[in-house]
Amino acid sequence: MQTTIDIRPDDLTGDATRRLVAHHLAGMHDTSPPESVHALDVEALADPTIAFYSAWIDGELAGIGALKTIDEARGELKSMRVDARFLGTGVGRALLRHLIADARRRGMTSLWLETGSTEEFLPAQRLYASEGFVECGPFDGYAADPFSVFMTRTL
Repeated sequence: MQTTIDIRPDDLTGDATRRLVAHHLAGMHDTSPPESVHALDVEALADPTIAFYSAWIDGELAGIGALKTIDEARGELKSMRVDARFLGTGVGRALLRHLIADARRRGMTSLWLETGSTEEFLPAQRLYASEGFVECGPFDGYAADPFSVFMTRTL
């Protein structure tokens, strides 16, 4: 039986969303030194340049993801996180494809992201690569960092 994933805009006010954002941020601090953590908190994610989405399965929050506008042609993926209960169910790929489609609708011609370089981030790196992202150098104010992997793709 196919699981239905409902992806919708999220205003970051719901308890489940706020908990998953906090869990995401804590997880980034658990795996990287503070100066290498680029994850955003709820307040930063509420910035008007960021479109934030949540994915739901049967009324349960399954994942989150955001699209930050860098400029009219470029977007950055932020805060991609799947709740541990839903890992391996296609939520991450569905969110990623939703964000790619949203960027196209907005007229963007490329997407960029920063993710971790340690073993915990290998599944994320593989997901991004399977959807056409390739490694690149730092972008938009990021600096080279051994704890970061930068990726991009043309839309």
